Amino acid sequence: MKEKKFDPRRDYPLASQRPDLVKTVSGLDFSEISLENVSSGKIPPNEIRISPETLEYQARIAEAHGRFQLATNFRRAAELTRVPDEEVLKIYNALRPHQATKEDLIAIAKDIEKKYKAKINARFIREAIKVYERRDLLKKEQRVGENHGTIQTI
Repeated sequence: MKEKKFDPRRDYPLASQRPDLVKTVSGLDFSEISLENVSSGKIPPNEIRISPETLEYQARIAEAHGRFQLATNFRRAAELTRVPDEEVLKIYNALRPHQATKEDLIAIAKDIEKKYKAKINARFIREAIKVYERRDLLKKEQRVGENHGTIQTI
């Protein structure tokens, strides 16, 4: 049987129009996911996470309807599926105003781009740095001890 081609203009919402395309991270079919299967332990909770492929379908649907920023957000989310939760929380906290220096954010952008191939997210962080600089939202560094020449981040 020939697989039906994905049409981003007609295949939304995916769950009802194209459930064959919606899979869990490990490849389970959408039809296998139910509250009963999750609560009984038949399907572990981490299995109900959205897959990067489903997020890419959502991005293509958004683009087909002229929602380009939403498409970018879906693609950023797809990249983040490869990043461990603890790392995502560190990034989130670092992006809060006055929580990270410019150098901290540059290091995070380089790290996620190298480790997780998260180019869209790295670009987002680099753009945030520029905005944070203009709006004075970066964490300040203050010289402590005139004679010691050490720098302490406050």
